[in-house]
Amino acid sequence: MLTKLLSGDTPRSSLLTVILLIVLVCLAFAPFLFPGTKSLETAARICIFIVLVASYDLLLGYAGIVSFAHTMFFGIGAYGTALALSATGPSYVSLAWGTLAGAVLAAVFALAIGLFSLRVKAIFFAMVTLAVASAFAVLVSQMSWLTGGEDGLNYKIPRELTPAFKLVEEKVLDVRINGKLLAYYLVFFASAFLFLVMLRIVNSPFGRTLKAVRDNAFRAEAIGYRVVWYRTTATVLSAVMAALAGSLLAVWLRYTGPATTLSMEIMIDILLMVVIGGMGTLYGAVLGATLFILAQTYLQNLMGIASEATSAVPFLSTLVAPERWLLWLGVLFVLSVYFFPSGIVGRLRAGRA
Repeated sequence: MLTKLLSGDTPRSSLLTVILLIVLVCLAFAPFLFPGTKSLETAARICIFIVLVASYDLLLGYAGIVSFAHTMFFGIGAYGTALALSATGPSYVSLAWGTLAGAVLAAVFALAIGLFSLRVKAIFFAMVTLAVASAFAVLVSQMSWLTGGEDGLNYKIPRELTPAFKLVEEKVLDVRINGKLLAYYLVFFASAFLFLVMLRIVNSPFGRTLKAVRDNAFRAEAIGYRVVWYRTTATVLSAVMAALAGSLLAVWLRYTGPATTLSMEIMIDILLMVVIGGMGTLYGAVLGATLFILAQTYLQNLMGIASEATSAVPFLSTLVAPERWLLWLGVLFVLSVYFFPSGIVGRLRAGRA
């Protein structure tokens, strides 16, 4: 049953299986295992970025396409939901059609980019996507009458998904059963479903053909596969999944702005998560997103504790000062690439083999 649910793509490593199960259990019971607003925000962000990173890995790891427009699709999904809720009120109908509109618009943009750009060499396609994403971010910032500009949009979501809604008056295991908890589980189950859909896609005949195109496009073309069609389809599927992840973020934050969806920093973070977890392995998206977001959230606090503990050693305490957390995050990334060149999942599977 589990093998069927995972589309036949099992972790193929005992240690990897244990790690993935730990991540799954921690995310599934995060509100009860790690009470507190910050922990819940971190868990929800991990769920959303697992989908976003997996959708980019579908493009980069399985199709071999380097794109810098992924945050554009992420932002289209978020703004689609935000604009629908702002325009027609906090209803589930608005939420549904806004999410659908964002996914469709992302698919149209991806189709246009794919048809006009995927015939060129990889570096030129990457530059085209970078130019399109930059232009879209500037356009969103300047259309303040529609998108709120740099300030973004604040809006209401259905009351059942807000902290004001209480499903049970009394606390359960010291946790309030309110709309915020329901919103988290909406994000969790939607993310799990989208991840399983992508796992099914990459393990289908379509996914295996994508790998063939990635490994040798000329040979795939020679034996009859329409390479541009497969690459364009992969681009569209990846864009739709990224847009749906953006919609989940819009629901969770109740705010959408350029800084939260369209910034180049997010694109770089996605690339780092894919490389850390392992390209061409959707399980790498789970590990990469989890480790990276945990480091982003808690590394500065841990360094503050380390700095206080080593206050008697001036040089060492200065070296681990909290304001240098980005430096050490970079060091951790360099070390992970050095010791895990094929990503964490690739290394664990190679060790198993």
